[in-house]
Amino acid sequence: MQIITSHSEFEQYLGKELGVSSWHTITQEQINKFADATLDHQWIHTDEERAQNEGPFKATIAHGYLTLSLIPYLWKEIVDIQNLKMEINYGIESLRFAQAVTVNSKVRLKAKLASIINLRGVTKVNMAIEMEIEDQKKPAFSGEVVFLYHFVN
Repeated sequence: MQIITSHSEFEQYLGKELGVSSWHTITQEQINKFADATLDHQWIHTDEERAQNEGPFKATIAHGYLTLSLIPYLWKEIVDIQNLKMEINYGIESLRFAQAVTVNSKVRLKAKLASIINLRGVTKVNMAIEMEIEDQKKPAFSGEVVFLYHFVN
C-alpha cells in the first residue's frame, strides 16, 4: 500500500501503477442488498433459479453499478491518502463495462495515476482503473475515475 500525504508526493506517481487491491468476492447477499438499495430487482441479478435456467451466464450477475460502487472501498486498499481536510469522488470518465461479474466471482481493482493537477490548492487526480475478475482475461470494466483531494498543507 502506498501512503501519500501531499500533492507533491502524489505527483511522483504520474504515469505509474499505484497498485492492486486484494480480491473481493461478490456474494448473492451483496447483490440482493444492492438490488434493495437501488430498487433494481431485475431477475438476472436476484432470481438464482431463473438466471441458472434462462440467463446467458447460467448464474446471477452483479449489477454494473454494484461493481462501480466498490471503487472507493478497493481504492483505499491501494493507497492511503493522509493529511486531508476532505476528499471527493468527482467523476467517472470513459468507462466501459467489458464483462459481467457472476455471483461468487472475485474481483480486484488495479489503479494507475493518469493525470494530476493543482486547482488553486485542490489536487485533482484522474486514476486509470480496471476491475479484474479472477481467472478471466477481460476486466469487468475499465476507465478513469476523478478524485479531488483537499490536503491540509
